[in-house]
Amino acid sequence: MKRLTMLFVFLVIGAVAGGGYWYWQQGASGATPEGNAKGKGKGEGKGGRGGGGPLVVKATRAVVKPMPVLIEAVGTVESEHSVQVRAQVSGVLQSVLFKEGDRVKSGQKLFQIDPRTFQAQYNQALAALARDKAQLENARAQQERLEPLLKREFITRQEYDVAVTSTKSLEATMQANQAAAEQARIQLEYTRIHAPIAGRTGALAVKPGNLVAAGASGGGAPLVTINSTDPILVSFSVPERQLEEIRRYQNEKEMRIEILPDRAGPAAAEGKLVFIDNTITPQTGTVLLKTRVDNRDEVLWPGQFANVRIVLKIEPEAVVVPEAAVQPGQDGSFVYLIDPENKVQVRPVKVSRQIGNEVVIGVGIEAGDHVITEIPQALQPGATVRLAGADGKGGGKAKEKGKKGKAGKKDGSKSEGRSEG
Repeated sequence: MKRLTMLFVFLVIGAVAGGGYWYWQQGASGATPEGNAKGKGKGEGKGGRGGGGPLVVKATRAVVKPMPVLIEAVGTVESEHSVQVRAQVSGVLQSVLFKEGDRVKSGQKLFQIDPRTFQAQYNQALAALARDKAQLENARAQQERLEPLLKREFITRQEYDVAVTSTKSLEATMQANQAAAEQARIQLEYTRIHAPIAGRTGALAVKPGNLVAAGASGGGAPLVTINSTDPILVSFSVPERQLEEIRRYQNEKEMRIEILPDRAGPAAAEGKLVFIDNTITPQTGTVLLKTRVDNRDEVLWPGQFANVRIVLKIEPEAVVVPEAAVQPGQDGSFVYLIDPENKVQVRPVKVSRQIGNEVVIGVGIEAGDHVITEIPQALQPGATVRLAGADGKGGGKAKEKGKKGKAGKKDGSKSEGRSEG
């Protein structure tokens, strides 16, 4: 009896454990009828969204238009003339006759050094010159008086030669004094420092009241640096492989060089090639070039980095698409095309060059091809697409037709007339 009771208890416990395990498995896998319905509903919902209609995309047509063939580089703006203004005589700086950063003209007075010492030296030289001039005139007069006496033999030849020698000596002394006076005048002029070139001044290194020393070594920093800004040079380097092409086009009328402070913006200046270095830099494999451009409005500033665009020629019929249409890939660039059946195709392309937001396509597409410019994340080759904005227009027409249909039900004759039309 005990054995039967114990066996019955074990069977009940086993049945309860097995039923609980089965119920737990069914709940976890969602295999119940209710779970199957929910799962099916979710699957149908995703399928409905994925395959319920075409994807909406934005697209444009590839166009043909003239585009330049160009080489791009990064250059540095530099002044064509740059002068460090230094004192040529030592003295106390009395005054500065301009403001830092001013534009100055060639020959404009910039600084004044205390001239009193140099004025005194100049006056002294003039006095010595005047004295020697008077002595020379007296010696010449003495020689003229002795000359007829020598002819009459009233004096010896030696006495006359002494007078001639004295005259020549005074002439030499006078020439030396003239040179000394000219030197003193030049030193006096050096106390007034003028602009050697036209341009824009930099920062002042010495303020009025300070002692300035003559010469590049003794003076330390220059008083001021003047940079010419119009015209201005832009130096840049290009790879040696492009040098031959540049030299081939450099004498052509179409070739020009554009300077762009902002790569995406318009050109600030245009110029011609004025310099090609006579050697290629071995470390970089590049060659240095320079262009001279007008800079009346001072858009370009010495030391500034600028984008350089060398326009070699104009290609009259280039196939152009927006930059957004070209996609990078492992095997190269490609675009998404829309065929006549509104299906998506992937087309490999060869990009010739990019100018701003436009890309010139060398090989891959033709004018009029429909390229997608905004690519949805779910876009796949072969998918059916619809242009953005077309649904709105179509919807408007459908609504209008629907209204007309309702009106036709009220007025049968009008409805038939529209149907026949």
